[in-house]
Amino acid sequence: MSPPIDDFITVRDWLRWAVSRFTEAQLFFGHGTDNAFDEAAYLILFALHLPPDRLDPFLDARLSRSERLAVFNIVEQRVVRRVPAAYLTHEAWLGEYRFYIDERVIVPRSYFAELLDERLAPWITHPERIQTALDLCTGSGCLAILMAYAFPGADIDAVDISADALAVARRNVDAYQLGNRIRLVRSDLLTELAGRRYDLIICNPPYVTAEAMANLPAEYRREPPLALGSGEDGLEVIRRLLDTAAGHLTPEGLLLVEVGHNRHLADAAFPDISFNWIDTPSGEGKVFLISRADLIATTAA
Repeated sequence: MSPPIDDFITVRDWLRWAVSRFTEAQLFFGHGTDNAFDEAAYLILFALHLPPDRLDPFLDARLSRSERLAVFNIVEQRVVRRVPAAYLTHEAWLGEYRFYIDERVIVPRSYFAELLDERLAPWITHPERIQTALDLCTGSGCLAILMAYAFPGADIDAVDISADALAVARRNVDAYQLGNRIRLVRSDLLTELAGRRYDLIICNPPYVTAEAMANLPAEYRREPPLALGSGEDGLEVIRRLLDTAAGHLTPEGLLLVEVGHNRHLADAAFPDISFNWIDTPSGEGKVFLISRADLIATTAA
């Protein structure tokens, strides 16, 4: 396909073309947007150094040739290489918070962002009492940062097995000037946290089943496999966590774990555990909550 550099002049022209290219290429969305129009608008505004939420005032703006080249290049990378938009822009947004992202971490897309926006109400009635918190499988560090804002009295450990992921997390923690409250730890789940107990543990672990891993869209195959797959049924990491989490919770401590679409698998795999399933504005039953007391009771049984 010959470049349409001299055919399209305005932002409106390029937006129409980009949507057509994305639709024709049958791109997969899910890394911040869920449709061709929103993704095209985001990438075009980024390439032009314009605010990401201000499309309308610029629709009929005429672009210089260098600007047209910038738009063409980012659209073509998205189509030809199937690179997620966040890896092209090196940014991802959770609500009003912007995070640096690259191929060393998965693109943030957690139901926890919505829950932390409400400071985990009504399950946590006194946010000021959260003194110690843990973000397991922290990746880019985004949830640890949201926890720091939700619970301003808490010291937070952010843990990941990947040194590469922790390097990205360090960049984000430093950008938000939270290095005095967020401690980055390289650990295989809880193995390097001996003696540490938390009022709150959240974990957005790998939970993609083996079957789903084999059928991932090209965009998801760009992400680190270590952060996605977790055994045949997607629950390998969660099994290990449930076996050891009670010993790292304070007496009133809570554990919250995201399982995505795998609620039925979790319920079937752990019939003796009464999970409290939490709904969010964008999903029902994607996160479970369990207290230390219930974890201990399950183990004793």
